[in-house]
Amino acid sequence: MPIATTRQGSLHYEIADQVAPWHQPREAILFHHGIGASAEMWAGWFPALADAHRLVSFDMRGYGRSHIPGPDFAWSLDLMVEDLFAVADAAGLPRFHLVGESIGGTVALAAALAQPERIATLTVSNGAHLGASIQRVEAWRRQLDEGGVKAWSDAFLRDRFHDDALSPEQRSWFAAQQENWPRESILNALRVLIGTDLSPRLKDIICPTLLLHPDGSPFIPVPIMAELHRLLPAAELNVIGRSRHGLPYSHAGLCASLLRAFLDRRSIKKVTG
Repeated sequence: MPIATTRQGSLHYEIADQVAPWHQPREAILFHHGIGASAEMWAGWFPALADAHRLVSFDMRGYGRSHIPGPDFAWSLDLMVEDLFAVADAAGLPRFHLVGESIGGTVALAAALAQPERIATLTVSNGAHLGASIQRVEAWRRQLDEGGVKAWSDAFLRDRFHDDALSPEQRSWFAAQQENWPRESILNALRVLIGTDLSPRLKDIICPTLLLHPDGSPFIPVPIMAELHRLLPAAELNVIGRSRHGLPYSHAGLCASLLRAFLDRRSIKKVTG
């Protein structure tokens, strides 16, 4: 089982290496999921990408096979950025394409600011440069206190997906991932975002950036993503119709095809100069 060792616990990651032998070597893609999700949520993206790129995904700290911190653990955005690069180092990725969703998107933006020389391109799905409010933390706390993780997950599923967005099997699988999240990990990870505002520094993210956003996220309205698009020097924005905060899972094939086209364009540009 591949493990990235950090000063504060280990992180489980997975590598899919099915690159076709006739492809010229390209940088790998590293995926960072958000709260309630897992490394396996990216499986629907892999068919469109695996022939040309090594694919690396990991369970973020606080969930699954990675380090589950105790209640007094000091969570921070800087720590989550360190985790991301610890996985990249363990997987042997000196430079890579970075994809983040939800809080993973915020971490990805911060990572591109922290070590810009290592990020070939950046993709943010249903994530933002602005953090959560204390009101959302308190709402999630009430749900968890009154009904447990199951009640929180049931409510979150409605925020993620339209009723007809998934097959019963897909919905059941995703619900099981959410319900396995520890209560403290949910709340402490969300608290990291309170007061976060990367706006003043976004002009320093100069790598090509792909923004994928749902038209109906209850957490990040489209105007917030439009503002992120405006503030980034080299960004493309795609707003996906009839989608909610679970965009990268419910619309995995579409998101992956948009990313593949984005990366292919840059690869051709690099070859032709």
